[in-house]
Parts: sequence; structure tokens; C-alpha cells
Amino acid sequence: MGIVAVAGGTGQLGRTIVEEILKRGGQEVIILGRKAIPLMRYYITKANKNRQKDDAKAKEIGARIVAIDYNNTSSIVSTLEENKVETVIAVLNLMGGIEPELALISAADQSKTTKRYIPSCWGVKCSPEIAAISPLDAAKLALLHAVEATSLDSTSVINGMFMDYYAPPGIKTYFPPLAFVLDMANNVAAIPGSGDVPVVFTYTFDVGRMAAALLTLPKWSKFYYIIGDRATWNQVIQMAEETKAVKFDVKHDSVEMLKKGQVTELPSHIHLYPFFPKEQLQGALSSLGILFDNGGFDLKPAKGESLNEIFPEVKLTSMKDIIGAWKGK
Repeated sequence: MGIVAVAGGTGQLGRTIVEEILKRGGQEVIILGRKAIPLMRYYITKANKNRQKDDAKAKEIGARIVAIDYNNTSSIVSTLEENKVETVIAVLNLMGGIEPELALISAADQSKTTKRYIPSCWGVKCSPEIAAISPLDAAKLALLHAVEATSLDSTSVINGMFMDYYAPPGIKTYFPPLAFVLDMANNVAAIPGSGDVPVVFTYTFDVGRMAAALLTLPKWSKFYYIIGDRATWNQVIQMAEETKAVKFDVKHDSVEMLKKGQVTELPSHIHLYPFFPKEQLQGALSSLGILFDNGGFDLKPAKGESLNEIFPEVKLTSMKDIIGAWKGK
């Protein structure tokens, strides 16, 4: 099998995917990292330190890190060909823009060795309707269009909401705890809309296992779905209350409130403001809330698109497993 390159493979979901591909075996994996351009002595020193950090991180993860310059498409092409990369899995942070991944898509299309590509479209299925609600999903839709315009065999993996945000200490994850709707640590919640619309949740290591299995398929469909679990927010709150044996302070954010870019502030939001200003965080969470309420996370794979059915041997984590781990905490 050809070599798999994971762009963003030292990050949260990216590292998880790398680890699970290595655990499954049968594939050599490299990580595509960002290259610092050393213009002056200071930057040369900084670049050397970054290289030392990369070496340590590569040893820790078990995969070689290859630095690329996203501003130089031709150099990315050379890197892909020199390393005989057959498949690129992109897990890039799109908050700063999609230009780096557009360059990567172009380079993968030009590379003589690269045949397959998975874009950074994890989460919900991108559509013009969803893109009109969520700027992040608008960026993902642009990536989807870009990769579909190439000769690459590509697929997008749709997994819903990551369970990891609700995991207690002790559950393995590279994700930070973030209070989207439910603040487990403080026993409070702000439910978007009715709370009766099903939401698909998937644990990142299950996403990693399925991504590793996906590499064994000779031909890909346009989309694949992973349904870790399906539950309404009201059901999740009930799980949380039963697990912790406390009554949560539950608020309801109306659709009208969400459309104004507002959500109820939860205690866990406050420490995020130095890194994610309140107005921006409220805007992002309100968009997410609208998608929760309008069924954007109630994923429905078509025939042949369910990785659960294609790989039934991959046992998936449930929300009860994650929420239940809070017992006694």
C-alpha cells in the first residue's frame, strides 16, 4: 500500500487518526507539518527549535513529520512525490482560512503519486443551506467543491458532534473540554430550541478507527458516515443528571435568540474569552445551536455510505459510555 500523509497530524483529531492508522497496521504514515521560513537569524534559531520539537513529537506519535510550505504549491508537489504519498488525509484548522488546504488539494492533484484525498470536512454534511448558517461549514463546502474539481478519488467523512467535548478527565482524548450546550463540570446546560431533535455524536478514536478501515477500500463513495450514537439533547441531559445524581440548571435558547447570534453563557465559556472573544464565541455557538435544532446533526446516510455497516467489527462508543464516566466525579 502507498504512504498516507496526514495534514494536521499532530493536532487533536489529526493525531488521533494517525495513531489509529498505525495501530491497525499495513500503512506507512507521515505527518505534514507547517514549515517556518527562516528570513533572519532569529527565525533560523526558531526554526531549529521547532525542528527539535517536531523530532520529539514524531518520536512520541510514531510517525515522521515532514514540513511543508503552504505558500509554495510546487514544493508541496515535490514533497508528496518524494515521499511517495498515495493518500492525503487533511485535518487542518480552518479558522484561519482555507488557503493552505486549497494549496494542498492543488498539489495532491498535480502529484504523480497521489491518488486519494480526504478533505477537512469532518462534522456535518456540508450543503449550501448549512453553509448559509455556519461560516465554518461554508469554508468546508468550498474545500469540497475544490477537491471534487480534481482528478483525485476523494471522500468526506461525516461524523456529527465529537463526544470528546463532554468527556471527564481519564477518558483518552486530545480534545479540550468545551461546553457546547452541556457543561458537565458545572451541572448546567443551555439547550438550543426544543432539545427534541436527534443529534449524532461520535468519539474521536472511533473516527480514527473508521478512517483507518476506510483506507482498505479500493474505491470510495463521495461521502461516508460514522454514527457513533444518536440522542436528543434532552436525552443527554437526562443521562447527565442520572449519572451525577444532581438536577442540572437547564435553560432553553429560542431559535429567535440563536438567530441573533446569542446563547446562554455557561460557566465554562468564561475562561475561553481570552482566546475566543465572547462575541465571536457566542456567534459560533449560536450557529451550532441552529444546526442542532434544524436537524443538521441528525445524519442520515444513503445506502452504501454507512461505515457502521461496512465495518461492523469496529465497535463504537456510546454517549452513555462518555457521560457515564462522570459517575463519582
